[in-house]
Amino acid sequence: MREEKIRELELMANTIRRDIVDIAYKAQGPSHPGPALSCTDIVTALYFHTMHVDPENPNMPDRDRLVLSKGHACPVLYSALAEKGFFPKEWLTTVRRLNSKLQGHPDMKKTPGVDMTSGSLGNGLSAALGMAIYLKHQASPAQVYCILGDGEIQEGTVWESVLAAPAMKMDNLTAIVDCNHLQSCGAVYDIQHIPGMTQAWEALGWNVITINGHDMREIISALDMAKAFRGKPTCIMANTIKGKGVSFMEFNNAWHQKVPTEAEYNQAVSELKEERSCL
Repeated sequence: MREEKIRELELMANTIRRDIVDIAYKAQGPSHPGPALSCTDIVTALYFHTMHVDPENPNMPDRDRLVLSKGHACPVLYSALAEKGFFPKEWLTTVRRLNSKLQGHPDMKKTPGVDMTSGSLGNGLSAALGMAIYLKHQASPAQVYCILGDGEIQEGTVWESVLAAPAMKMDNLTAIVDCNHLQSCGAVYDIQHIPGMTQAWEALGWNVITINGHDMREIISALDMAKAFRGKPTCIMANTIKGKGVSFMEFNNAWHQKVPTEAEYNQAVSELKEERSCL
């Protein structure tokens, strides 16, 4: 890919991070900035490079679908949809407010561009698999993507879909595991670590690609490979940093759902402006 396109995507990811920080400061309640920031580069690559979507026709039958299974990270989805043109950016100031179309978790009946209501962890991959099955039967070229947290995949329902998808040869399905190594109550390793996670997905029949989830070139390459792969679904294991892009949020699980003070907000905005100037 040309360097100009990579830079364009990196700049968009920075813009989305600024939106996430803005949402975190202005939302009526905790908006989970940490887990949103960890998957920002991935969501940016999906909406601004990989996915076939049309903001003018959100329900286009052959559109690609994204299920944000870790639905609490929805500020990253809302920002991407707004930046793409699915709804006015002004809506981003209404997250979690009464009667807002942008709830604390994605709601497909309220928000244009949201393909699946999520937030009850563990259910997203099953929904994505159902979509993939339907699209296969329709002979649609559409792809289905599902972003899961590495804490979330402790849920048993996830593994039912992990088992089923390869058996059904759902090569139009890509699962992306956001491996930021933290979950709401602490470190994944301390709570319920799954040893040999990559090998487990491979053993169950998935095509597995491991990447740095903040390297735009690696993300794009993995998404391109997943789309081209035939015969089985793909799982992208993306190693990420919770709170990526804001120094005091990185690796700090307090920012799973903390609301920034005015001083913290100003510092985060300043850091993201500086990063933008360096890109």
